[in-house]
Amino acid sequence: MQSPYANLPDRAFWGRSVARPAPEAVDPTDDPPFRLTPEDRIATAGSCFAQHISRALLREGFNYIVTEAGPEARNYGVYPARFGNIYSTRQMLQLFQRAYGLFSPVDEVWRRPDGAFVDPFRPQVEPDGFRTVEALVKDRTRHLAAVRTMFETCDVFVFTLGLTETWECEQDGAVVPLAPGVAGAPEHASYRFVNRRVAEMTEDLTAFITKLRLLRPDLRVILTVSPVPLIATYEPRHVLVSTIYSKSALRVVAEEVSQSLPDVAYFPSYEIITGHHARYGHFADDLRSVQPTGVDHVLGMFKRRFLAGKAVAPPPAPAAPRPAEKAAAPAPKPVPSNAATEDAELEALYKVVCDEEALDP
Repeated sequence: MQSPYANLPDRAFWGRSVARPAPEAVDPTDDPPFRLTPEDRIATAGSCFAQHISRALLREGFNYIVTEAGPEARNYGVYPARFGNIYSTRQMLQLFQRAYGLFSPVDEVWRRPDGAFVDPFRPQVEPDGFRTVEALVKDRTRHLAAVRTMFETCDVFVFTLGLTETWECEQDGAVVPLAPGVAGAPEHASYRFVNRRVAEMTEDLTAFITKLRLLRPDLRVILTVSPVPLIATYEPRHVLVSTIYSKSALRVVAEEVSQSLPDVAYFPSYEIITGHHARYGHFADDLRSVQPTGVDHVLGMFKRRFLAGKAVAPPPAPAAPRPAEKAAAPAPKPVPSNAATEDAELEALYKVVCDEEALDP
C-alpha cells in the first residue's frame, strides 16, 4: 500500500519547503479564493501592522478608500476612518454596533491629567485631546458617519488581529483599546481586565462579518494576525508566555472563521515574520519591531497572491510654466549621503501608529 504522503507537493514537507530553501525563498502562502482588482474598494482595520498593507495598496495604485480626511499629524488617513488601532475582535464588533446605534456605551468621555477630554474608544487620535466635551461629541458624530460610509462602500475588508487582552466596562461590557489610567480617567464606570478566549473571539468575528454582509452581501474579507509581540501583559506571568498565547489564539480564530465562512481568506503575515526559517532575522534589536526588510517581504507576497491586474498610476502633475526670459537655474550639487538622515527617512517611511506603546512609554 502506497503512503498517502507519497505524492504530496514539496510544500507539505518541512525539510523541502522550510529547512533547506534559503529563508527568502520560503513561501507559506496559498492561492487565495479571490483576488483584488484596481477597481475594488478596499478598507483595512486592526493592529498597527495593518497600516503596512494599506500603504502597499496605495503605492500600487489600488482603490484604498478614505472616508474621513484631514491632516496626517492628527491621525487622519492612518485607516479609512479615524478610529485608531482596533486590537480585538470585540472592539471591531462594537465599532460596527456603535456606528449604527446598536450599542450606546455608558462611558463616552475620559479626562486626561492635563484637563483635555478624550474619546475612550480612540483615545490617541487627537494628540492634544479635545478642549470641550461638545467638541469631542461633534467629532465623534462626524467620525461614526465616516465609519458607516466605509462599511457601506467597501468591497474588501482587511482585518489584522492583534491582541486577546482587553479592558472592558463592568457596567455594559464596552471594550476600549487602552486601559483607564493609560489614556485618561473615567468619571463614571469602572473597568476590568479580560483576556479573551478562542470561542468568544470566533463568535465576535463571525458576528461582525455577518452583520457587515447585511450591508455588503458580496463582501470579501482577508484576515491576518499581527506578528508584533505584546509590549506588556496584565496577566500575572511572563510577557513571552502571554504573547505566545495571544498570537496562537488569534491564529486559531482566523482559521476557524476563514474555514467556516465563504470568501474569507487568511494571509500568513504572522508565519512569514515569525516562522523558524526567518530565525528572528525580521525583528529589530528590541525583538518586537519588524524590520523594513521583513515588512517588504510580507507585502511582496501579499501583492503576488492577492493583487490582480495593474493599477493605473495617476499622471504626474504638470510642471509650472517658466518665463522664457529667465535663465534656467543651475542644477543643485549632489548632497553627500548621510547615514543618519537616511535612517530617519527610512524610519518615517515604515513608522506606524501604535496605541499599545503607551503601556510602556
